[in-house]
Amino acid sequence: MNCLKYEYTNHCLLRAIERDISIELIENIIKSGELIREYKDDKPYPSFLILGFKEEKPIHVLVAVSEETCIVITVYIPDSSLWDNSFKIKK
Repeated sequence: MNCLKYEYTNHCLLRAIERDISIELIENIIKSGELIREYKDDKPYPSFLILGFKEEKPIHVLVAVSEETCIVITVYIPDSSLWDNSFKIKK
């Protein structure tokens, strides 16, 4: 995903601090992680769920895209009871 600019919601920043996930890691996941879901009808902008890893721990980043700006909505460690073993498909 090509982002020239990043914006972070307050929710995302709080969750990143709580989960010890750095801004650098979030941006790396957006750049090189695996796109696992598209929400093209989200408003006001389409959003995307991206899977990445921190020391083999899965991390999901939800980002909305407005032209060349990525608006990071949230970041979380997916719950293994809700996702399959690949953390790509919701049970």
